[in-house]
Amino acid sequence: MDRIKLFAPATVANLSCGFDVLGCCLDGVGDEMIISKNSEQKLRITKITGQDLPLEVNANVAGVSAKALLAELDEKQGFDIEIKKNIKAGSGIGSSAASATGAVFGINKLLGEPFTTNELIKFAMEGERLASGNAHADNVAPALLGGFSLVKSYEPLEILSLPSLPELRMLILHPLIELKTKDSRSIIKQNVELKKAISQWGNLAALVSALYTQDYNLLGRSLKDEIIEPVRSILIPYFDDLKALASANGALGFGISGSGPSVFALCKGDSVAEKVKAEFQEFYQDKNIDFDLHLSKINSEGIKIIN
Repeated sequence: MDRIKLFAPATVANLSCGFDVLGCCLDGVGDEMIISKNSEQKLRITKITGQDLPLEVNANVAGVSAKALLAELDEKQGFDIEIKKNIKAGSGIGSSAASATGAVFGINKLLGEPFTTNELIKFAMEGERLASGNAHADNVAPALLGGFSLVKSYEPLEILSLPSLPELRMLILHPLIELKTKDSRSIIKQNVELKKAISQWGNLAALVSALYTQDYNLLGRSLKDEIIEPVRSILIPYFDDLKALASANGALGFGISGSGPSVFALCKGDSVAEKVKAEFQEFYQDKNIDFDLHLSKINSEGIKIIN
């Protein structure tokens, strides 16, 4: 095989209680990538459509991730990467993760799969390091593995796949403002009160339990952020109003998607999700704020080959 076409999905990281260690994969929202072998022993990004992003390999998350994989193998084979960016940069739904995972997944396939899917995570994290200054895995892991992913540890890297619930629906509201992950991370406090930390890890543990026991009520009660949300929410237009709307219309929970500015409402069933979607749409239209809305199931497959 000399050429591969991929769908690299969007993701939601943190999920309120799991900063830098928890994420899930979305369905139907994502980038398309074409990766081809070339005969020049060069890694090249030949085309990007949809977003104004650098073609220079060392300045692009796809290029940096691919270089890390090839360096590990001491591989001389060259590759050309084309990216159709359907996920807006700085949106908070894993734009950089999609490009990074697509590059390493596709090259790994074309090389005969020298690495397992789990082993690809560390290479994709190098793209996240370029994008945000921090090599976090809470977007790249679910993009590669599908479903919910939990980062047990970073040193050594250990990723756990968690079960999903069949009726979960993820509604994403993206205010069309760009919020760079580096900037959003820069305002986070580096020291945390013990009381808040205890509450946070209690909620994270409860969320994991809820996924295994299929307890939607417990899942909703676990989606609370004592540490990051109070700081980052001030960057998102009408955050508190949206949170109240989500709660009033039956959402299980509401929070910031990744570093923002996107927010998520996690819902049980299509009817509740559609109701919350209609309320969000009407509210932001009344405020004359441009936005995108995505309604998605949880994608259990992750990144995939397409024709």
